[in-house]
Amino acid sequence: MQRHHSPFRADVVGSFLRPDAIKQARIQFAAGEIDAGQLRAVEDSAIREVVEQQCACGLHVVTDGEFRRAWWHFDFFDGLQGVERYDSEAGIQFNGVQTKAHGVRVTGKLGFGDHPMLEDFRFLQSISGSAQPKMTIPSPSVLHFRGGRKDIDSTVYPELDAYFDDLANTWRDAIHAFYEAGCRYLQLDDTVWAYLCSDDQRRQVRERGEDPDELARIYARVLNKALEGKPEDLTIGLHVCRGNFRSTWISEGG
Repeated sequence: MQRHHSPFRADVVGSFLRPDAIKQARIQFAAGEIDAGQLRAVEDSAIREVVEQQCACGLHVVTDGEFRRAWWHFDFFDGLQGVERYDSEAGIQFNGVQTKAHGVRVTGKLGFGDHPMLEDFRFLQSISGSAQPKMTIPSPSVLHFRGGRKDIDSTVYPELDAYFDDLANTWRDAIHAFYEAGCRYLQLDDTVWAYLCSDDQRRQVRERGEDPDELARIYARVLNKALEGKPEDLTIGLHVCRGNFRSTWISEGG
């Protein structure tokens, strides 16, 4: 049975391997050989191609492959108010390989604001034809889980209850902003639920002084609050995985 509106019988997670043209353009941009407009033009071309490929496969839903991002989550966090990226002591440890050493921390009051990815969605929508464009963003729990209390400025949020309230409100604003931009299918990528099934990840949470079971309850409450008032014709998907970096994984367990 085929469905022509989300959720679909067949779907895609959202990310695709970045083509060489984008990789090369980013190297040139970092070296100052091309400007931001030229980089975006290369991305536009690659996104058009990957959308055409998805449509040719008969999919009723298309994504931009997350081709404008260097990271599936950090780039979204960078666009939020009150969040900054920093060079961490170590990368994220996967099975046998580690990512580059980057992290994000909360240095001010959280807010969605005029997020640059709204324009990214509008471009995808403009080229998606009869297919439904899907936007993917990280789930709110991802912003908290990796760093926990240490990556939240205690002068801004002396009590974490206020932080979690603002976290939920920020994502609720994001949901409504993407809806106003025309999005009717929004996916929240939430690797944390798989991490909370992992004995090793749960051990790490306890070692930093937190209770993984209590975190699960908090994250569920944040998600439910973020979804309050969701428009009826907006489909929200929750993507859960055990991590994926160079075909390796982070978490295992049941």
